[in-house]
Amino acid sequence: MNARTQTQFSVRLAETQAEREAAQNLRYRVFVEELGGAGVMVDHVAQLETDRFDPYFDHMLLIDNNRSEVVGVYRLMRRDQARAAGQFYSEDEYDLSVLLTSGRSILELGRSCVDSNYRGGIAMFHLWNGLAQYVAEHDIEVLFGVASFHGTNVTKFSHALSLLHHRHLAPKDLRVRARGDAFQNMNIMDESQFDARAAMVSVPALIKAYLRLGGFVGEGAYIDHAFNTVDVCLVLDTARMNDRLVKFYQSASA
Repeated sequence: MNARTQTQFSVRLAETQAEREAAQNLRYRVFVEELGGAGVMVDHVAQLETDRFDPYFDHMLLIDNNRSEVVGVYRLMRRDQARAAGQFYSEDEYDLSVLLTSGRSILELGRSCVDSNYRGGIAMFHLWNGLAQYVAEHDIEVLFGVASFHGTNVTKFSHALSLLHHRHLAPKDLRVRARGDAFQNMNIMDESQFDARAAMVSVPALIKAYLRLGGFVGEGAYIDHAFNTVDVCLVLDTARMNDRLVKFYQSASA
């Protein structure tokens, strides 16, 4: 993947350990310091958020060229990388059988975050632009990965989770399912019991972005106490994506 420079920003894959650590440091600031996450491999001394899967992922970096700093990251794992790792990261939380046995080219997304000083602007657009190019280069057909509500109080998210279940549940051939004791039924209340517009306001921005582009959610949420989150698994099928996403991918890969 080539660097993509648009005045202030460039997007490329990490090539060195120092670049991977810059991504892990940003993840530490966002997921550990801001959101209260933890993990057995978090390095509080070096301020790095790491896990055993990091060596197998491609790490996409958003760089502010004016400061030569990493200000946004995405982790990307193809099927061949997952085989080397022993599994996809999401398999600890979700049964991915419908995707793994589909015979289609799949890509796991994760650890998406942007420096707090760059949110609400065009930074995320540049990351999505780089992702679109990556998808085109690797002929990816289905994208998936967990995204989070921050906190583990399910009652707080009951309206939003119910909305996702009733209006954005993945079709059977894409319907991954949350695993085990941490499974949280998202069919908490009937549609008549919540205001859809108000419920959507409380859905995190990243999840809303995938839904606008034609994405779905898997069955059930997963309560991740270590990361202090309630996770949903998002699935985006490029064969089902809406016209807006088609145009975006075509322009990004041109």
